[in-house]
Amino acid sequence: PSVLDSFALLSGQLNTLNKVLKHEKTPLLRNQVIIPLVLSPDRDEEIMRQTEGRVPVFSHEVVPDHLRTKPDPEVEEQEKQLITDAARISPDAAQKQIQSLNKMCSNLLEKISKEERESESGGLRQNKQTFNPADTNALVAAVAFGKGLSNRRPPGSGASVQSGQPGAGAIIAGASGMQQVPMTGAPAQQQPMLAGVQMAPAGQPGK
Repeated sequence: PSVLDSFALLSGQLNTLNKVLKHEKTPLLRNQVIIPLVLSPDRDEEIMRQTEGRVPVFSHEVVPDHLRTKPDPEVEEQEKQLITDAARISPDAAQKQIQSLNKMCSNLLEKISKEERESESGGLRQNKQTFNPADTNALVAAVAFGKGLSNRRPPGSGASVQSGQPGAGAIIAGASGMQQVPMTGAPAQQQPMLAGVQMAPAGQPGK
C-alpha cells in the first residue's frame, strides 16, 4: 500500500507538471537561459558522477565552456569560410575531388593491410622452429652427463690422447664450435661406475 500511495503521489505531480508545461502562458524552455547559481573551485563528487569523471569542478573557468550554446567566434569564421569555398566548387570538380580522395584512401588502406600481412608472415617465420629438440637434448645429455659416450679407455698408460685419435670419448663428433680438450690417459683397468659414466680414480684427472 505504501508503494502504491507513493506511486499515485508521483503520478499526480507529473500530471500537474505536464499541464503547467503545456499551458499556453508557459514560455518555451528552449528560450530560457541557464544561469549557474553556485560556483565553487572545490571538487564536486556529484558533478564527477554525473559527467562520468569529465568535469571535476564547476568553477568560473569551466562554466563558459560547458554552458556555451554557440561556438567560438574564430570557429564560426572558419566554418563560414569553408561553406563559402564549398559553394564556389562546381559539382563536377567536387565529384573529381571525392574520387581522388577515395582513391588515396584505398591506396593507403592497401598499403596498411600489406604491411600487416608482411609483419604477420615475418612473425610466423621467426616463430618457425629451426632446430631439432631431440638432437639438442642428446647433445646436452652427452656433454653434461656423458650419456651415449664410450666407456672404453684408450690403450697405453700416461700417454696423452690427442683430439684426432680414435677412442677419445671426450670429443663429440659433429659438435662444431666446441673446444676439444685432450685428457690424460689412465691404465686400462676396471674403473668405478656411477650412473653409467666411468669415474677416474682419486688423484687422476678425469673427463
